[in-house]
Amino acid sequence: MLEGYSRRQVSPVEVAKAVIARIEAYEPQLQALYAFDPEGALTAARESEARWTRGEALPLDGVPGTIKENIATKGTPIPLGTAARDLTPAAEDAPPAARLREDGVVILAKTTMPDYGMLSSGLSSFHPLARNPWDLTKNPGGSSAGAGAAAAAGYGPFHVGTDIGGSIRLPAGWCGVFGLKPSFGRIPIDPAYYGRVAGPMTRTVRDAALMMRSLTRPDARDAMSLPYQDLPWLDLDIDVRGLRIGVMMEAGIGMPLDPEVRACIEEAVRIFAEAGAEIAEVPPFVTREMLDGLDDFWRQRAWMDIGALSEEQRSRVLPYILSWAEGGKSLTGARVYNGMNQMLVMRNAAVAATRDFDFVLSPVAPVPAYHAELASPIHDPEEPFEHIGYTVAFNMSDQPSASVNAGFTASGLPIGLQITGRRFDDVGVMRLSQAWEGMCPSQRPWPKL
Repeated sequence: MLEGYSRRQVSPVEVAKAVIARIEAYEPQLQALYAFDPEGALTAARESEARWTRGEALPLDGVPGTIKENIATKGTPIPLGTAARDLTPAAEDAPPAARLREDGVVILAKTTMPDYGMLSSGLSSFHPLARNPWDLTKNPGGSSAGAGAAAAAGYGPFHVGTDIGGSIRLPAGWCGVFGLKPSFGRIPIDPAYYGRVAGPMTRTVRDAALMMRSLTRPDARDAMSLPYQDLPWLDLDIDVRGLRIGVMMEAGIGMPLDPEVRACIEEAVRIFAEAGAEIAEVPPFVTREMLDGLDDFWRQRAWMDIGALSEEQRSRVLPYILSWAEGGKSLTGARVYNGMNQMLVMRNAAVAATRDFDFVLSPVAPVPAYHAELASPIHDPEEPFEHIGYTVAFNMSDQPSASVNAGFTASGLPIGLQITGRRFDDVGVMRLSQAWEGMCPSQRPWPKL
């Protein structure tokens, strides 16, 4: 698009109209968007077109994109996926939205998410049920549910999600798109809290790299952000030969690995080995005590929000989430502290298990996309995190970790390959992800509804 704009082969207004037409055709089935604003997008596209005409184009001028609902955009309420919250318009753009808008991105809409972002699902008490464009009976994943569906469906090139346990990588994997969970603090965000990151979700690694140039610029509102580095985001070449690549085929906890997912990831490993990478096993390191401790901590944190609501407001929360959060209201301080400590134990275990490798490959999820109406693959609030064993540890350890499509099941559902790097080597993860894009033998046309 940027090349087409610069050569006057296509205009931002023409592109915006085309994407709006796609959304209007697909959205009744996908339900990926919140606060869709076609008129506002066309106004922004006309302003972009004028800048291109004057020779004053911004770095991403006129490229359409979406922002996850829980990332504030000025003037739009932030329901956090739940019908229990008041719809108060946001006073200002949060950092990711501000950076993209400053660089000329045409923001079309927000994207949907489940209640409080605490499901790997498109199920919400506020938003309509989001669906997977590869199979409308299936879930897009979550909590960046709408973002994954929107990226796969072609709602523009740029989408921003958030991730505290897999919420970018899981929908990216189940929707067949690229999703980067950057190093903690790499992309400023507000509010910032333990484990939370924002990251790009796109159809290609290079599109995500273009976004990273903008998203990583500093913002004083994030007191947990990393010092800004002007990294070579678009320098994506890498020689696979000689790389030490670990393979974590077993998560160590949770659901068993589906045979089709296993075969697909094993084929990816074989291709990396044929390309000259040195392959070694990474034994599983996430334990039941770690995952249960994390569950205790997040249940109690959720109850702090939900328990403060009136009884009438609580009645509007998704029943699954309410049931899960209520499990935190009677936890002792000692048990919650132990839960937080187990997240630190998980962090140390992840760094120790991967420190001898340049990168680690694994499945993103143990199973392909599941039924759209379910809150999780198991759909039991007493077993809420049995599917995040491959992803969550790398939130705790701050390591950059991406999902890139590795292939498809026999029924045509995407399978995500997770690529994890050393702490702060976000560029390396992007490079190996692009290398895999070029090596992957299983490519299919994007879904059409």
